[in-house]
Amino acid sequence: MRLQRASGILLHPTSLPGRYGIGSLGEEAYRFIDFLADNQQSVWQILPLGPTGFGDSPYSSFSAFAGNPLLISLERLVEEGDLTPEDLKDADLPEGFTQFGRVHELKGRLLEKAATAFYRQGKPERRDAFDHFCQMQGYWLHDYALFMALRDHFKGAAWNRWPQALRNREPGALDTWNRDLAEPIRHRKYHQFVFFEQWFALKEYASGKGIKILGDIPIFVAFDSADVWANTSLFYLDAGQNPTLVAGVPPDYFSATGQRWGNPLYDWERMRQQGFSWWLARFRWTLEQTDMVRVDHFRGFESYWAIPAEEKTAIHGQWQPAAGRELFQTLRAQLGEIPIIAEDLGVITPEVESLRDDFDFPGMKILQFAFGSGPDNPYLPHNLVHHSVVYTGTHDNNTTLGWWQELSANDRSAVKTYLGISGRNMPWDLMRTALASVADLCILPLQDILSLDAQARMNTPGVPRGNWAWRFLPGDLNDPRLELLGEMTTRYGRAPQPGR
Repeated sequence: MRLQRASGILLHPTSLPGRYGIGSLGEEAYRFIDFLADNQQSVWQILPLGPTGFGDSPYSSFSAFAGNPLLISLERLVEEGDLTPEDLKDADLPEGFTQFGRVHELKGRLLEKAATAFYRQGKPERRDAFDHFCQMQGYWLHDYALFMALRDHFKGAAWNRWPQALRNREPGALDTWNRDLAEPIRHRKYHQFVFFEQWFALKEYASGKGIKILGDIPIFVAFDSADVWANTSLFYLDAGQNPTLVAGVPPDYFSATGQRWGNPLYDWERMRQQGFSWWLARFRWTLEQTDMVRVDHFRGFESYWAIPAEEKTAIHGQWQPAAGRELFQTLRAQLGEIPIIAEDLGVITPEVESLRDDFDFPGMKILQFAFGSGPDNPYLPHNLVHHSVVYTGTHDNNTTLGWWQELSANDRSAVKTYLGISGRNMPWDLMRTALASVADLCILPLQDILSLDAQARMNTPGVPRGNWAWRFLPGDLNDPRLELLGEMTTRYGRAPQPGR
């Protein structure tokens, strides 16, 4: 994939403002697209869109295919007749940080009411659209809806704690529970229908404004997910359906014990025998929803750190080969040139670089990582390459202002000397550097554009709670100082060009 010179903004839809405690696919999302277009931006980068589980992380989802019902716009459901204005009376939650527990309770209740109304009195054309959606997405939708209905029935217990016949997906047990849970299954399918109805309408609006959506595929899936329950043969599980090997990264400069993520690992040989059909379906569906996709932990497609499940840390893992090269060859043969951006951060080997470069995938360059290790640092602006994506920071970094405020005096001096700045205009100094760089695509977190400090950080890796909750406030995008974004984007040749 060859990138055009352009720039965009990183913002997950949950971080949009709105009445019901969390961002949605409603009016504020459309206004954000207008903001992008008005300020010469070409890309909206999001995080994974799946329904979140423990810790509310979009990287730990109940499904690699489903959408997050919490993002559904309730106002749009009123417009469609599935809710009434009276239903939304006194339903408001505070602006500011998302309180996920309150949002789950509020939206869960209203979405159930909307589903009931849809099945009783939905417009015939929407009922036909719903039936078509269920037919076209049947390869994942029913398993997901049944999984979530069962999870609710068993009060949130992980699937490997369900009755053995369900764990093993015995046909008789599935038939029985499909009958017993018919209504909650239908409701879950309705939630997905509405989510994607709203998402594709939003994507079409973005396209009309010249905005491309950059999505995100986490390499691994959560153990407690419909993906693993419905495809146990594709993962390293024992006879009791417990993982035998789990994902993570080895000890390094940042952690003496490494990171034990706990995701079950793929049986790549089994994936190969099945023609990578699961991955093909996953990429095909994601690329229907987006224009480009960032692949998280790209190095895991070359080899992955396999940790015995009984180990409490990542120390005693070992590197195992993955089938990434064959997978990407299959994807290219089936889907054509796939617009992938490789998240190639961390310790990257020549083999990983070869995998990335042989398929012409651009990598990522993070300016917050550039300073403090000498002139050979690959993230320093003078070492950047055209075929890459430059960031001030990502969702896993501090905001640039927070990063700047936490630097030591010596490190700040090194940054000021390299950039030739006073330091009084941070984070705009670092954003200007990113926009002026040779990297084809520049992505800036909205927190940096709003000059927010560490309190606006989206995620702190390794900290299980208190993440993913930041939202910007109504009116934040009306600050006239933000016009500088469009001016700099134009100055450094990243503004949209007709016919380019």
